[in-house]
Amino acid sequence: MRTALILTIALCFRVLVIAAEPPLTLPGADQQDHMPLAVGPKKAVVLFFVSPYCPTSNTFVPEMNKIAAEYADNFSFYFVHADPDQKYTDILQHTEMNAIKATVLMDKEQRLAKRVGAKTTPETVVLSAEGKALYQGRINDLYLGPTRRQRQATTKELRDALDAISSGKPIAVAHTDTAGCKITGLK
Repeated sequence: MRTALILTIALCFRVLVIAAEPPLTLPGADQQDHMPLAVGPKKAVVLFFVSPYCPTSNTFVPEMNKIAAEYADNFSFYFVHADPDQKYTDILQHTEMNAIKATVLMDKEQRLAKRVGAKTTPETVVLSAEGKALYQGRINDLYLGPTRRQRQATTKELRDALDAISSGKPIAVAHTDTAGCKITGLK
């Protein structure tokens, strides 16, 4: 009886291990594999969905770089290219021209974009260690629509969310609409 119970437990454990989803690994522009959902010692992971072909996305890259530098102690940052038609050379050029220091990922199969529900560039997703979206949306309200740009931003939703997470407080606004370019190929 005891042997049967041990075999049953072992079989169930084996089934659970086989059924468990492997960690998501994506290639980086640095030609290394990265696990963008692994928070590690940080408080959360910040994913910036970007495109070298989207003017709205490109407008925000300097602010994304500033945020990544200022919040690097508490957060891991990734710039994610999820358009399947983006060329590797264009991604490298975009990274170099914009002096992006954070890890740049290529999500051509859109596994990460689909998993987190990203649909536009620029779009930001902040994930907890458990993979829960703590914040998803825009960086600020510089763009009120795809072609409706203000002179300057009047809000800073992403920074507010990161400040709240850093201090252990609830996030006042956890989701905002985005304005930019659709990530092609997503349904």
